[in-house]
Amino acid sequence: MILKRNLLALALASAGICAATAVHATDRDAAPAAAATDAAQDQTSTTTDTKDVAAKKQAEAEAKKAKDLSAISVTGFSKSVVQAIDIKRDADTIQDVITAADINGLPDVSISDALSRLPGVTSERIGGQSSAINIRGLSGDFIETTLNGREQAATSGSRVTQFDQYPSELINQAAVYKSPKASLIEGGVAGTVDMETVNPLSASKQYSANFNLRGSYNDRSKETDGAPSNGYRMSASFQGKFLDNTLGAAVGFAEMYQPHVADQFNGLKYNPTAVNLPNNQVLPGQNYTSEGFELQQNGGTERRKGYMATIEWRPSDSFRLKGDGFYSNFDNNSFGRGFRVKTLANGTFTDPVVQQNGAITGGTVSQNGNKYFTVQTTNDDNETKTSVASAGLNARWTGGPWTITGDVGFSRATSDFTNGVSWGLPFVGMGTASPAVVSDESVTYLLKNLNIPSLSFNRGYTNLNEMALAKVGVYPYVYKDKSRAARLDVRYDLTDNGFFSAFEGGARYSQRTYSQDRSIWEYGNDFGDWENSGQAPLALSNSNSHVVCFKGNLSSFPCFLSINSLAVLAANGLTPNPGKEWANDWTQIQSGSVDEDILAAYLQADIDTQVGGRRLDGNFGLRMVHSSQYAKGLQNMGDGQGVPLTDDRGVTSNNYMPVRRGKKYTDWLPSVNLNYHLDDDNQLRFAAAKVMSRPPLNKLLAGGGSWIDGNTYNMWGNTSPFLDPFYATQFDVSFEHYMPDQSGALSAAFFYKHIDSFIEDQTINPFDFAAAGIQVPINPATGQPYANGQYQTAVNNDKGGYVRGIELAYSQVFNMLPGAWKGLGFTGSYSYSQSQVHLTTNLAGPTQKIGLPGLSPNVVNATLFYGYAGFDTRVSVRYRDRFIASQMSIDSQTVYYAPETVVDFQASYNFGNGLSVLFQAQNLTDQPTKTYFGNEKQTGTLQWFGRQYYLGFSYAL
Repeated sequence: MILKRNLLALALASAGICAATAVHATDRDAAPAAAATDAAQDQTSTTTDTKDVAAKKQAEAEAKKAKDLSAISVTGFSKSVVQAIDIKRDADTIQDVITAADINGLPDVSISDALSRLPGVTSERIGGQSSAINIRGLSGDFIETTLNGREQAATSGSRVTQFDQYPSELINQAAVYKSPKASLIEGGVAGTVDMETVNPLSASKQYSANFNLRGSYNDRSKETDGAPSNGYRMSASFQGKFLDNTLGAAVGFAEMYQPHVADQFNGLKYNPTAVNLPNNQVLPGQNYTSEGFELQQNGGTERRKGYMATIEWRPSDSFRLKGDGFYSNFDNNSFGRGFRVKTLANGTFTDPVVQQNGAITGGTVSQNGNKYFTVQTTNDDNETKTSVASAGLNARWTGGPWTITGDVGFSRATSDFTNGVSWGLPFVGMGTASPAVVSDESVTYLLKNLNIPSLSFNRGYTNLNEMALAKVGVYPYVYKDKSRAARLDVRYDLTDNGFFSAFEGGARYSQRTYSQDRSIWEYGNDFGDWENSGQAPLALSNSNSHVVCFKGNLSSFPCFLSINSLAVLAANGLTPNPGKEWANDWTQIQSGSVDEDILAAYLQADIDTQVGGRRLDGNFGLRMVHSSQYAKGLQNMGDGQGVPLTDDRGVTSNNYMPVRRGKKYTDWLPSVNLNYHLDDDNQLRFAAAKVMSRPPLNKLLAGGGSWIDGNTYNMWGNTSPFLDPFYATQFDVSFEHYMPDQSGALSAAFFYKHIDSFIEDQTINPFDFAAAGIQVPINPATGQPYANGQYQTAVNNDKGGYVRGIELAYSQVFNMLPGAWKGLGFTGSYSYSQSQVHLTTNLAGPTQKIGLPGLSPNVVNATLFYGYAGFDTRVSVRYRDRFIASQMSIDSQTVYYAPETVVDFQASYNFGNGLSVLFQAQNLTDQPTKTYFGNEKQTGTLQWFGRQYYLGFSYAL
């Protein structure tokens, strides 16, 4: 397309105008001025940066001056770069943007992939796919996410948004707000991500439709037994304008089916132990032994379906009514097959390899009569079903200088995760009445930093006459998160060209409800100790198990038995029936709900004036937030001092008491954004604000387990409904240079955040339970409440500190080059972050200080792209330094992630008749995930996911 560049067009583009037609359109004509004006009126203060009347008049006046920019041709990815530059240039906050041409022109695999190309934004790979993101070194707990200006419920069990839930094909634009303003929903200490679906009345065409289909292939799938190799992605969309362009409608559908594969070695955390040597000797000094390790083939499938619909009615220039809806469901079925070596400390070490910090990273470990050191074959089957639904109705009336906007909406997220585990062990005497687990096992291993360790067993684990299913466990986790909100915004535009250009104010009321349910079903015993329970090991056969050998990177590891656990259970008349039960009271205590009621109001003044003969615009304001957070749960009182409650097994207990605890608080959040125009091409921005992020939802639960020690009452839970939010004071300075021909930009930004405190688990001993409003049971022997004991809980610590850094970004479409070289372009960024915040961990053995989770000191994003005569291609590189985050093994463990570089490639060709072909390659270098505990000699996870290839076509009408 040919896009005419002038200052009026730039002002309109800053209001969020994309020349989007169909949700997937890969080549769009420029929208006419009338449609662009309509699109500008669509944007409310909740989602985009509107321009006041004075600014528009100034832009129009300057556009009439001698500055007449030549036309430049931008399509595909080049178009997305130019649009993003336009929006950033005219925004009233510090922000970065990806647009529809970016996401849909050459579709990214996920929104997370697209967002992670922005300065200061990194993604965390889960199962090889980008999912959660970090902004400026802060994790998803510090990020607020909205869709069409409405807060999004989360499927993660906390507040962290898993962006792979959102099909990239259905998102028209996404902005990352790095500095807040008073009209923006609170919650983003790191930043706010606002995603938008399409506005049909802003489309350039009367009617448009698009269909996209891509097949996929994973090149490591053949290394994993039972894993599929192929998948697909498809999408379809339609947009239309009716009734003389007063009624618009858009619908979209996207589906993804793809294999999930991974080869994995997973080391477990280290504990202080006495290391047993032969002849009853003990290794001198303080030593630390790993809980064990896993070696697994992981495979499975992922299927996601997404739906989007928007209807927009504008009977006049003064009134608009818009309703929109979004729904996505994501089903992930995965398995893990291999070995788990458990509790090395319970064996006898021969020739242990001892590191300087006392950690044992190698040796031969043998059974010594302690059955709690064992080698298990693992057969894990996990199923995750998540869904997100979001909908809302927005009405706007404009009369003279007044604009009144009302919005109601809801967002609901559900996550149903079932962790199914089963373990096979070798027995002697299978087929008799008294089979016994073997007692002659030994393991020889040596960790090799971030390389594959050496490992061997003294016996085989594939003999059906010896191997049996010793333990099966099914552990569902169910999360439900629901948010409902209503807001009213009023804006008054000034026309006298004074210091202020507009005044805004508004209020928002929201209710958010979160619930968490745990349950359990088990058969057998982890270590084959079945005599007490009477649940004997279950025999295997060729019909329900077969031999599998490792391939690829793990090909040196021994072969194992892959067991169909459900088939084995069925053959023995057993059907898993998970439920909450008093026998495992953690299922009751870790279940509960949280209710949040939030009332927020704000006042904001927009400014547009002259200082030193140059334009100064921006805003300042104040947001008031009144929060009420209360949680419901069960507290173990013991001694029959609770109320009668019956579990899912029909068992009644009098030891537990329902509780409701929480608090209310009010916050005042001032903010200022200033943009000084040094000249037509250079801007200097300054922003300052007080910001907040509420605690993770699962950390606000009120349930508590307990135990009584003598005359003291002790309680555990590691959650607290009394937690305060994360608070921070932040400052931002940004210099932005825009190329005279509007084809590029160069920016440098400095940010500083001082966070008051973080949330961590602590054991407080003694703890004043009564002062915290927690009832303590009565000691029957004394008739008085038990004395205060310890409380294992979540607290706001006093270990706040700064996070600071710089961001450098450069984007350029080289349209000054001759001939075909005009299609060449580059966009990239570098960010450096540091923090004085230090947390403590003992997962590597000795207690040590670690950095802020999510922070990578150095992050580089670069994309080289080229578009010419229908051909469009790009190669993207993302590098991030080591960072700290949680890895999921037997439980969640905080580890260091090694530096990683991810390379993606995409290419398409448009035949000019609506048909385009597309090729994509994700993770070209097969970049693994590698983690470690404290230092690289204590190996954590080594995981390879393979390269994912896509080939397909799209057709646009």
